[in-house]
Amino acid sequence: MVELETLDVQMTNDLVRFKFPKPTSLKSEVVWDGERFVDSTGMSQRVLCYSERESNWTEELTSLHEQEAGRRHPIDIASRQAAIDTIKAHCTIDHPVVLDIGCSSGFFLDELSQQVPHAAMIGADYIASPLRKLAARIERVPLLQLDLRECPLPDASVDAVVCLNVLEHIDDHKAALAHLFRILKPGGVGHLEVPAGPWLYDFYDEVLLHHRRYSMAELTRLISNTGFQIIRATHLGFTVFPLFALRKLWNRHALRLRPVEKQRRVAREMRKTASSRALRMALRVESALGRRVSFPVGIRCVVSVRRPD
Repeated sequence: MVELETLDVQMTNDLVRFKFPKPTSLKSEVVWDGERFVDSTGMSQRVLCYSERESNWTEELTSLHEQEAGRRHPIDIASRQAAIDTIKAHCTIDHPVVLDIGCSSGFFLDELSQQVPHAAMIGADYIASPLRKLAARIERVPLLQLDLRECPLPDASVDAVVCLNVLEHIDDHKAALAHLFRILKPGGVGHLEVPAGPWLYDFYDEVLLHHRRYSMAELTRLISNTGFQIIRATHLGFTVFPLFALRKLWNRHALRLRPVEKQRRVAREMRKTASSRALRMALRVESALGRRVSFPVGIRCVVSVRRPD
């Protein structure tokens, strides 16, 4: 058995060797020294920022999610576990470099480090301020502020990429997927999750700044056209989908509510479902069944992919 300290050295070396591109704001190349980014001028920083512009995600939405749901929301727990299961099952190299796009509060990185301790992790998000907050809590993980539509990472540089509920916030999701394909090594694995059901778009999606919800047919066609091989396509939230769909259809009648009332309702709904024991039990049963079967409908589309060799 490899000792934990040896694993730490190996992961650090993998990240020290990683070719992090130089942001245009810096004068010299940067390297990760195991704790922070440094350059030849003596600059050191914990978060490497590339390009921050207005997007369909905000610091306020991060705070809303942390305050009302946090790491305890049942569907997010199931979502993170499904991504980890993909990495365990299909990313079989000894010390993979795993990129978490949309890492936000770092909950997935926490759980990945516990269940796949041999993985070298990189976190990335579009908004810098939550990353700086995360940097104070999580050590030895490089954190990048970047725009996935113009991803600066090198070709074929990561072994696995996880993208949970990100594409729906990106106007040009084709460009984002093309970059995911480009930065994955041949044979590399991706795990993508997006909200399901275009016909279920309501004020909840509006408040969360979703450009769209997806049908599985649309999503898999988009993914295949990018060049990915689809390993598995399923849904999350199958067991509670009928009630969810009824609620979403009812919500569509409330699209003309004042913005402040929409925000209140979203916060209240997140708080209610985060503490739901029935939802937690239903998703636990579903997660167990989902390792054997794929679900035809659900709250979210979940697709595991591979970049062909």
